[in-house]
Amino acid sequence: MTKVGIIGATGMAGSAAFKEAQNSGLDVTAIVRNAQKARKELGESIQLIEKDAFALTAEDLAGFDVVVDAFATAPEKAYLHVDLAAKLVSLFREKDQPRLLFILGAGSLHTGADQHLVVEDIKKLPGSEAWVGIPVNQLAELNFLRDVTNVDWVGISPGNSFVPGAAADKILYGKDELLSDADGKSETTAGTMAQAIVKEITEPAHKQERFTVANG
Repeated sequence: MTKVGIIGATGMAGSAAFKEAQNSGLDVTAIVRNAQKARKELGESIQLIEKDAFALTAEDLAGFDVVVDAFATAPEKAYLHVDLAAKLVSLFREKDQPRLLFILGAGSLHTGADQHLVVEDIKKLPGSEAWVGIPVNQLAELNFLRDVTNVDWVGISPGNSFVPGAAADKILYGKDELLSDADGKSETTAGTMAQAIVKEITEPAHKQERFTVANG
């Protein structure tokens, strides 16, 4: 049975991925800072590791086939997205396992006739200066990962809007361009993201690249 560890399993993306993995029959462990919160949200009998993500060791993660990085942080600490990716990569250089799956943002996707980065549009939104650090640093995280050739990693980005909710009946898949439905709406629910994550775990289709999913 495939063993999966999910860092940040109590967040929106992490909890949805945990539940989907569990429902799909995977051997899944929550990697969290607060065990009490995790048991309350995910179930009393779950498997878990209670540890800060930056304190994790290679030994902590060595038993997993896949480690999902669903880490989230405040905008003023957004650089931690890059730092955690670098830490995880450093632990498993030149090793086949675990496979590292990173949940990235939409800011690193391309859009428009000129194929500009979505983050450039985000920067123009009123009030975005309060939170734009997250998409900026998730772009930096992807750029870092793209130079990593001796670790088995994959990234996944949502649509422009990443919100709670069940999986869509139709899921759109792409590579580096922002996806939209027939009405021009670019949205990914947590359930859609979770389904795409579990599909990538059970049916690997990408290696050392990023792909994107959205509600169809």
